[in-house]
Amino acid sequence: MIDKINVRVYATVLKDKKILSLHEEYVGDHLLKFPGGGLEFGESILECLHREFEEELNLKIKNLQHFYTQEDFLVSKFRDNEQLLTIYYLAEIVDEDDLIIRDSCIEKIEWISLDTEENPFPLPIDKIVFVLLKKKFL
Repeated sequence: MIDKINVRVYATVLKDKKILSLHEEYVGDHLLKFPGGGLEFGESILECLHREFEEELNLKIKNLQHFYTQEDFLVSKFRDNEQLLTIYYLAEIVDEDDLIIRDSCIEKIEWISLDTEENPFPLPIDKIVFVLLKKKFL
């Protein structure tokens, strides 16, 4: 039975037709995902995104533009009582030299080429966003 909703906010950062992605372990699973995370009570969506970039990567971001909001019903892969709602923004990094991985779950970052034929993202909404990014920026 679904009794919770989990709002997730992510940013897509592009550089030279490559997208910033994180290799992360979560509940024993290896994930490739976009930077971002869960909205906290009392926080706006954009505040969440700024906080997540600071917490995860020690980065400030700018020029945020809405890119995609999940349209379909989705149950969390990790908690079967949670419905997910994910929101994605386009963003730019203020100073890439400030990058420090601060979250111990993040194993490494990788710039994934939009030219890749296979969709490298395992999570269903990330897969959709990757396809939309390819359509828009290739």
